[in-house]
Amino acid sequence: MISAVYPGTFDPITYGHLDVIERAAQRLGHLIVLCTRNPSKQPLFDEAERVELIRASTAHLPSVDVDTFDGLLVDWCNARGVKVAVKGLRAVSDFEYELQMAQMNSHIGGVETLFMTTRPVYSFLSSSLVKEVARYGGDVSDLVPPPVDQRLAHTFG
Repeated sequence: MISAVYPGTFDPITYGHLDVIERAAQRLGHLIVLCTRNPSKQPLFDEAERVELIRASTAHLPSVDVDTFDGLLVDWCNARGVKVAVKGLRAVSDFEYELQMAQMNSHIGGVETLFMTTRPVYSFLSSSLVKEVARYGGDVSDLVPPPVDQRLAHTFG
């Protein structure tokens, strides 16, 4: 059984993320969703809330675990013997950045990256867009799992 990691900020987790998680877990066996801190982002939800939402959204997937980390992905992976990272791609613009990151992770830590394209129905979806729509009272219930929809409704009232 291959163990792989799916890193991201997940602020919040969306159906696009969940789609990649479900398909990766089905194909790889064991997937760790790694909720990371990104110093260039100001998250709406703190780390504990994001982890709670990821766990609630992936509870139906017995081969998925959730962890957190602040630092280089390769350090987390090498400390746990994980040699595969999964990244979702929505568009060509994602690929350019993710390819550079994949090559760096391979170069400095021996971690290989598997790219999974998102299903076309989710290709426009981003956590930032979900937060913006929810902030202005828009309906995001078809974009995020129910626990996230409820938390966004509570947060933005």
